[in-house]
Amino acid sequence: MLTGKTHELERGREELINDSPKVSVITCFLNEERFLTEAVESVLRQEYTHWELILIDDGSSDKSTVIAKSFASEFSKIKYFDHKDHANKGLSASRNLAIDLAEGEIIAFLDGDDVWLPGFLATGIHTMLNHSSPMYCEATFYWNSWDDLEAEDEIIAVGTDQDQLHGHPDLIFKLYPLGSGAAPCLCGILVDKETLGKHGCFDEAFKGMYEDQVFLTKFYLHESVYISSNCNNLYRQREGSLVNASHAHGTYNKHRRFFLEWLDQYIQVNAAENRELRNLLSSVQFPFNHPTSYRLISYYRSLKKRISKFL
Repeated sequence: MLTGKTHELERGREELINDSPKVSVITCFLNEERFLTEAVESVLRQEYTHWELILIDDGSSDKSTVIAKSFASEFSKIKYFDHKDHANKGLSASRNLAIDLAEGEIIAFLDGDDVWLPGFLATGIHTMLNHSSPMYCEATFYWNSWDDLEAEDEIIAVGTDQDQLHGHPDLIFKLYPLGSGAAPCLCGILVDKETLGKHGCFDEAFKGMYEDQVFLTKFYLHESVYISSNCNNLYRQREGSLVNASHAHGTYNKHRRFFLEWLDQYIQVNAAENRELRNLLSSVQFPFNHPTSYRLISYYRSLKKRISKFL
């Protein structure tokens, strides 16, 4: 269906085998009985074998709990955990629990409904080591045909220059949610555990939406990030996803505003001297902070375009 670039993998494969960092793959799931087996099996098929898989059950009430426990009992590299009293605490708390438990030097994220191609870990680890980068991000296969063979799939590259290391804070100006370029998906990311811990891991005030953007923003502001054109991850598109649900229920803007307020406070403490960033954030917040003025400005801009077209 699709393959990642492999032209650099053979060179350095011996180094990976002889001195390979351990990867802790984190899979948080909530009622994913339809997809969890496929996700776990895609980890088992990885060409890079120095990994552990940490399954975090965020309070499932379907058969996914049984599926996860079955994998953990069969494979010593797979471990199952849940929260006290089998509680539902959200993605950020679940990922933080897994990070605390992780034994690997590198962290990878694979949600319970997504899939990796066999070369994902090998490609990403080799690239991280080659470029001494604390974070690797690759393009993502937006997978629509999993449920409808006639649906169109799409490979979406991270929205900036490819196959190079980007210094901080370059990416925050270029990528969503402040810039126009596509952000990386979590299933296409590898990150150094020590660096992740230095920046506080995941913010548990964000239980679903924007929790990944909080995590990424900290890296954009403080660390170098390698952006790759490789594509070895499949991001399943479906109506039940958090993003689709937020749009369907009309809560997306509420989540976005909460994130922008968090970012405003974070910048004041960590990047207050960056005037360009503060100006950008102010312009992005304008529709939320001044809704009446924003609607009027939008109306007059639209009117001006119609008049210009007519003339």
